Formats: sequence, C-alpha cells, structure tokens
Amino acid sequence: MQVKPNQTQQQSDSKLHFLDYWRIIRIRKTVILAVFLLVVLTTTIITFLLKPTYASSVRIAIEKDSSDITPLMGYQASQQHDPYWVLTEYEKIQSKKVLHPVIHSLGLNRKWMERFNLDAPLTTNETFQVLKKSIDVDQYRNTSLIEIKAYSQDKEEAAQIAQEIAEQYKKVREQNLQTMATAGIRVLEDELKIQKTLVEEKQKELDKIRAELNISDIYSAEGSPIGMTTEPQVVMRLEQERTVAEAKHIRYKTLFDELKILTREELQNTILTAMPGNLRLTHLLNEYDTALQTEARLKELHGPEHPQMKSIRSLLVVLNQQLTEEMTGVLRGLQSQVNAAKNELNQIKEAVENAKQTDALETAKYRPYFTAKRELEGLSKISDMIQIRILQETVDAQLPKDSIVEIYDHAEPNDEPVRPKIFLNIALGVVVGLIVGVGLAFFIEYLDTSVKTIDDVEQALQAPVLGVIPQNVQSLLLEGPDSPHAEAYRVLRTNILFSRKDQNANTLTVVSGGAGEGKSTTIFNLAAIFAQHDSRVLIVDSDLRRPSLHKHVGVSNAVGLTDFLLGQKQLEEVVQTTKQEGLDFLPSGKLPSSSMGILNSAQMKEFITDARKRYDFVFFDSPPIMGVSDASVLASEVDMAILVIQYRKYPQAMTIRAKQMVEKVGGNLLGVVLNNINISQDSYYYYYSGYYYDYYSKQDDAEAKSKKKSDGKSGKTSARGDLELKNKF
Repeated sequence: MQVKPNQTQQQSDSKLHFLDYWRIIRIRKTVILAVFLLVVLTTTIITFLLKPTYASSVRIAIEKDSSDITPLMGYQASQQHDPYWVLTEYEKIQSKKVLHPVIHSLGLNRKWMERFNLDAPLTTNETFQVLKKSIDVDQYRNTSLIEIKAYSQDKEEAAQIAQEIAEQYKKVREQNLQTMATAGIRVLEDELKIQKTLVEEKQKELDKIRAELNISDIYSAEGSPIGMTTEPQVVMRLEQERTVAEAKHIRYKTLFDELKILTREELQNTILTAMPGNLRLTHLLNEYDTALQTEARLKELHGPEHPQMKSIRSLLVVLNQQLTEEMTGVLRGLQSQVNAAKNELNQIKEAVENAKQTDALETAKYRPYFTAKRELEGLSKISDMIQIRILQETVDAQLPKDSIVEIYDHAEPNDEPVRPKIFLNIALGVVVGLIVGVGLAFFIEYLDTSVKTIDDVEQALQAPVLGVIPQNVQSLLLEGPDSPHAEAYRVLRTNILFSRKDQNANTLTVVSGGAGEGKSTTIFNLAAIFAQHDSRVLIVDSDLRRPSLHKHVGVSNAVGLTDFLLGQKQLEEVVQTTKQEGLDFLPSGKLPSSSMGILNSAQMKEFITDARKRYDFVFFDSPPIMGVSDASVLASEVDMAILVIQYRKYPQAMTIRAKQMVEKVGGNLLGVVLNNINISQDSYYYYYSGYYYDYYSKQDDAEAKSKKKSDGKSGKTSARGDLELKNKF
C-alpha cells in the first residue's frame, strides 16, 4: 500500500515531537531524579513519622419527622426519599448543636489538652473545629442510611466519638420534635382562650339584640345560622297555595276551551271522558243508545207509520232534548269553576305580595340579629377546630418516634489503623515525584531561551549550522589528529570550504555573542585541522581584551601583533611556529590601552592583505561581539566570519543580536557552530558526532587485537606495523 505524503509528514512530525520531549527528559534527568528522590524520601519519612490513626463508624437510618404509628387524625407526612433533606441532615450532624453535647459528654476539652500538651483546656469552639475535621459523614446511595465515621489516634476514643455523635443526633431530633410540639400546643391554647372570650362576648350581644327586637327565633338555642322567623314561613306557605291555585285554574280553563269548540256529536262522545262522574248524563246516554238500537231493529220489521215506530221516534226526540240540556248545564258548570279558580288565584297572589312586603320589612329589622348570629357561628366553629387541633397535637406529641433515627450498627474499636497508608502514600509519592520532576524539568526548559537544537538556530538566525562540537574538547595539538573530536572539526572545515562563495577568500574570524562560548578553542582547532590537510595556516590572536591562544600553543605572549602594528617588530620576528607542520601562530603581544585604534588602523588592513598572500588560510581570534567593537571591526575586514554559540548558555536574543551586528558592518557570515554539546545526554546530536566516537572506539579495539597478534611474531614485523600505521595517518 502506498503511503500518502501528507500522512508520512504527519507521522514524522509526531515522531520528532515525541523525541523532543524525550530529549528534554534526558537532558534534565538530574533535576527529575533529584526532585523525584526528594519527594519520595520526604513522603516516606513523613509517613513513618506520623502516628497511626484509627477509625470507627456507626450506621444509622434517618427518616423525616413522624411518629411510629398513625397519628390521631390519620395524617402521616410523606416518607419519599428526598436527597436535599438528607444533605441537610449531613450538615446538622456536623453542627455545633450536635457536636457541642458530644464534646461535653466525653470531656474532650480536657482530654485533648493532655494530647496536645497544652497548659489549659481547650475551649469548646476550638475542640469543635478539631472534632469536625476528625469525622466523616457519608450516605449509602439511594437510601436513608448514613455512616458516621470518627478518626482518632486512640481506637477506643474513635468508637466513643462515633457512637456519641449518633446518640446525640437522635436526642437532638427528638428534643426538637418535642419542643416544636409543645410550643405549637401552647400557641393553640392561647388562641383557644381568645376565641372562647370572643364567643362569649358575641353570645351576649346576640341575646341583647334578640330581646330588644322581640325575635321569635325557634332555632336560636341550637345556633342555626338561618333566620327562622314566622314571616318567611308565611311567604313560603302562600307561595305553595298560589302554585296549586294556578294549576287548578289552568286545568279548568284548558278543559272548558277544548269542550267549547266541539260539535254536538263530538261533545256527546267525549264529555263523559273529559268529565266523568255525572250519573244523570251517563243514564241519559245509555237510554239514548238503547232507543237507537230499538229503532234500528223495528225498522226491519215495521214501516214508518207503525205505532211502535212512532213511539220510539218520540222517545228519541225527548232523550235528545234532555241530553242537550244536560251537556249545556255541564259546560256552564265548568265555566263557573274556571271563574272561581281565577278569583281564588288572584286572591292568593295578592296575599303573597303582602306577605313578601311584610317579610322584607321584618328582614331589614332583624338583619343585625342574624348578622350577629352568623358571626357567633363562625367564632364557634373556629373555637371547635382549635380545640380539636390541640387534642390532636397533644396525642401526637406523646406517640413514640424512635423510627426517626435508628442505630443499626454500633461503633466498635478497630485494631487496624486507617492512616497513614504506607504503600499508598509511597506510591503517591512516586507518582507525584515523577510528575513534579518532569513538570519542573519542562518548566525550566520553557524558561530556558538559549539555543538548544539546530532547528532553533536555523529558525531564529536563518543561518546554516556548519558544525557541532562536542563537550570537553581540548587542543588538537595535544589530543592528536586521531582524536575523535578532530572529526567534528573536519566536518566544520568541509562545510566552510563548501559555503564560501569566493574560492580566493582565505581570511576568517570567529565571533560570539558572549564570553566563554569557546570561540578561541574553536578557531585554534579549526586552524590545526586546516594545517593537517597540507594547508599553510596562520592563526592570529587578535583578541586584545583577553588573549588565550598562546596557552594552547604553549608560548609567551610578550611579543606579538601589537608590536608589529605599532612598528616595533617585523612580521618575521613576531610569527612563531608550532609543532604542527604548516601551522604558524601570531600572539597578541602587549595589551594596549585602546585596541580599537590598532585593529581599525591602516597597518592592520595591510597586515591582513599581506597575510592573505603569504598563507593559504589566516584565522583571527576576536573578543565577544556584544559590548566591544573589536569583533565587528575584524568581521568587516576579513573575508569570512562564523558565529560560535555555546549550547544552552545564552538567550537566543543575544545570539540574534550578534548575527545582526556582523551583518551591519558588512561581514560575510558563513554560518553557525554549536559548541560544547553533551553527546551522552542529548541524543539529538548523536548522529552529528556520536557516530565517530563509536567508529574510532571500534577501530582502536581492532588495532589492539591486531597488536596482540603481532606481538607473537618478530619484533621487526611489529615495528613495521607501527611505522605503517603512523604513515597512514
């Protein structure tokens, strides 16, 4: 599978990022180890010095304020789980109202005075503060069970404190209930006395009004709130009579109107149904029906002139006349009943109106009485309710309430201490030590703004890194060309040669931002490397502030550059040779009062021109470029300049400023040399210099084995081998 470029770059960046962290840890491992050991040792010592602390716990079940049985009126408060109520009880258990009695009951003021070696007993408030920190209250999830845990250096005392807190909390809850009930009953009793007084006063007022108005209230003894005088009763009776009379009139009038519009035959057929009970009319109708039947039978037997036919027709005429007269009389009688019912209704209506007017007058007259009566009834009800509530609260207050706080698990002494937890404390010390150590290392690294990596140099200075010089490098004239350090300068030499744009440029100076960054050692060893590669090299100690190159060569500094520039000596008299073939050295000479005039003089420029012609390469040492102008002058006069930066010494701002100063005077800055790198600690630079250490180390081992084998042969062979090795290098 082909990996995309973006994925490869992301993986590389992540890996480098991790290596950067690992590099910081390796570099700051001394700090990390010191902090780690300090924290672990401190934690261990403190853990073993602490006195053992014992814990004892008691478990209780708490419920809301309620009695063990149903109260008198049958009402019981809801017992649903309320987390806010439970949290409130947590705070109550740790309050002064509960803990102060515990302190006094166990005598903790005097006990803890002896424990803390005090001259006087602790105050209750001081003991309370200590005790509150020595207890822990916790809840079993989704239950009303609470665990009270007490800590003490005395296991018996821990059990006593936990048990006493539970007992005192239960006692406080019961006392609170009793106090609230007693206070409530007392208030109700006081209110009952007030209400009874008001009832008595209102009763006297009612009796007085009744006597004054001469009211015959038949229900006054029972205290009915409804006015029961005779006028309303009369109105009610008359209203009933009016209703009956009105119904009677409507019934008669309706019947009369219906019968009045009927024909003779219809009236004859319906009158008995509408008005039953008329015997005469019933008798006439029966005779009339019988005569009609007889006539119908005779018609079949006889003719119209037959005597029997005449006789029956005469009878029918008489009966018909009698029926007409009788029905007419019935209708007249019905009309009379209608008129009588109407008159009766009118009379009753008039009586009702009179009774209502009388009742209205009497009601206005009796209104103060009935108002007072209603007020008396309200006061009586309030008095009765208060009396019932007093009875209820009195009985409820006497009911047992042990269920509000039940102690299930009593506190017992625990033989095993709970603090200090040795293994846990040490483990935490290890973890915290590592975290603090690593954190401090990264914090120090964050505060350190010095140059740390090649990337720092290239990003901050925008200049290439020409070489990386390891730590503890000495003069290569002493270490020899076979020294592993020499390879770092060979790399530097190669990079310088390839970095110069003009192949005729052969004068070079080394500058640095601050003192002690190793520029003198760097330029001397670089000159030695050039000389080892068959170049004719002159190294000039132009650091007229603090010259040091003569110490590397091992010569006197009495005569040198200053003597030549002042015209006191010839160049051949001040230039000295070294034991390295091709390497000449020009000391600084006597230090003048002002080196600025000398280095910036025409003689110095002529000397540089002359030296450039005589030698393949000329190297000039210089003082730090920050603070003095000598290095700036040299950088402007020579062909090339390199900037030496000591690893993790000066801030990057100083290094950037040094580069800017070289560029301002027109110097040709080839690049940067990182000096004094600790390869063993910082693996970041291993691939720049560490390889050569391994290479030469293995080569030395191979040479040692070869030498042992040669020792078994003739001395001539051994000598020949030594000669060949020397010539090779």
